[in-house]
Amino acid sequence: MEDKPAPHTPAQSAPSAPSKPTPQFSGFLAEVVEINNKVKTGMYGEVYQVTCRILEGKDKGRIIRRNEIGPIKKGDVIRLPDTSREAREIKVK
Repeated sequence: MEDKPAPHTPAQSAPSAPSKPTPQFSGFLAEVVEINNKVKTGMYGEVYQVTCRILEGKDKGRIIRRNEIGPIKKGDVIRLPDTSREAREIKVK
């Protein structure tokens, strides 16, 4: 007797769906410690000056001042592209 091949079923021949690669983000995580509410910058006042603590990398624990766009509150975790730049203090006249 001849061996007949098993009937074709779609579940057996369908290639497994490729798993989505996990995105690799560059930069460093930082936690917002303080928001300077007196100072907003940008053409329409949409940029806030915040003080944040670096959570990872060689500067872990360092506190720096950065300008952040959009709604932000104390305790938010943000991703900074680098930790070497620091925003200048904005002086209100």
